[in-house]
Amino acid sequence: MRGISTLCLMALLMGAAVTEIAAAPAQVRDWNKVEIRKPVDWCVRGGLPNFNKKLRAGEPVRIAYFGGSITAQNGWRPQSLEYFRSLSPSRKADEIHAAIGGTGSELGAFRLEQDVLRHKPDLVFVEFAVNDAGTSPYRIRQSMEGIVRHIWKVLPETDICFVYTVTASNIPDLLAGRAKRSTSTMEEIADYYNIPSVSFEPEIARLVKAGKLVMQSSDQGLTRVSGDALNLDSDIAVDKDGKIPFSKDGVHPYQNTGHVIYTGVLKRAFPKIAEAGKPGPHAPLPAPMVKDNFESAVMLPLDRKEVTFSGPVEKLPLNQAPAKLFQNRAPGCVKLSPGGTMEFKFKGTKLNLYTLLGPGCGVLEITLDGKSFPRRLIDPYCTYYRLNTVAVGTNLDPEKVHTVKIRLLDEKPDKRAILFERNRPDFDKNPAKYQPIDAYIGAILLVGELVGQ
Repeated sequence: MRGISTLCLMALLMGAAVTEIAAAPAQVRDWNKVEIRKPVDWCVRGGLPNFNKKLRAGEPVRIAYFGGSITAQNGWRPQSLEYFRSLSPSRKADEIHAAIGGTGSELGAFRLEQDVLRHKPDLVFVEFAVNDAGTSPYRIRQSMEGIVRHIWKVLPETDICFVYTVTASNIPDLLAGRAKRSTSTMEEIADYYNIPSVSFEPEIARLVKAGKLVMQSSDQGLTRVSGDALNLDSDIAVDKDGKIPFSKDGVHPYQNTGHVIYTGVLKRAFPKIAEAGKPGPHAPLPAPMVKDNFESAVMLPLDRKEVTFSGPVEKLPLNQAPAKLFQNRAPGCVKLSPGGTMEFKFKGTKLNLYTLLGPGCGVLEITLDGKSFPRRLIDPYCTYYRLNTVAVGTNLDPEKVHTVKIRLLDEKPDKRAILFERNRPDFDKNPAKYQPIDAYIGAILLVGELVGQ
């Protein structure tokens, strides 16, 4: 069966063994170690029986696309949605657009309720492998397992499918038969919870190896050819040399090339995955792989009574730039100007802040349990504002009451030096855009609970 690894088949055929493994004591190994997998097109595992049943019956279905910028593009997400509509007698398939550029599974675990679960999806595509490429396997396990367990605790009949996208930097390993480390880590979680997965990695690697695709290329001079030679059912663009230009930057595929290939893989995988398994709740859940996973991660509004502010602080409407980036993503937005502070106490294992990075941002001083450290709110990409998280504390004592104070410093970082060289002309042309040194905070991201002052 094409695209199904031996490991996947074993998981399907040895249900009793999988159950036994699931019941084994957690935390018996180093969770930062991972066995690198061979890339496969898809793994069927438990399939998508609940979603498929509703889709084929013409019942309304909601599909959540939960991931980073590749999923946020006008590409495989809307293309696959149209495909699913074509399979429904009523064409009643709607999307939940839950993709945010530049973010990984850790933020995903905290924003899951806000961006996905409250919309009650029938299927959740989870796409974080590219943005998690630099994340430790242990942290990926905490986040991804937390996402899975949280979904199925709230919506036990919602199906889940992991999706793995590709960048140019992945190609050498893929050609050598090695999947991304992040993909391999997520596949262990998929094995454990019997979650199907679709990988775009092998198809892209095959096309590169065959000399039919260039990972990074200008989109100038494209012509249209039949996609039949590539086993696709839609046209795909090629350059003057007859090769497919995958992307401009090696990461974000062109809508009519890389994304068409992605969608083609998904369309070939779906009939095989969808028919597997029996409809019903994904319950009961096995014991967790890692005890400190993020299944209880929450996003808390800043107007909680446990949170106090002082100094120059302003609550911004979410229709006002740049606070509008939090619209439908966070419960609000507070702007700190230099000297503005935010304080609260909590019990828990992990604390982040949901913030913006951008040209008009400065430096936060964070004091956690008496120890202070800076967090800069501008990075080399910051010619524009984008959503981000600021790490405050991790692996904390869950029984201890922790005290945190956030203060915006009256400090002007050398923003031009921070920017990538290619972005410095924007600084030179628009110096006023970089003059402010404010902070924009949308929510508290916590594995734990706030406590009174």
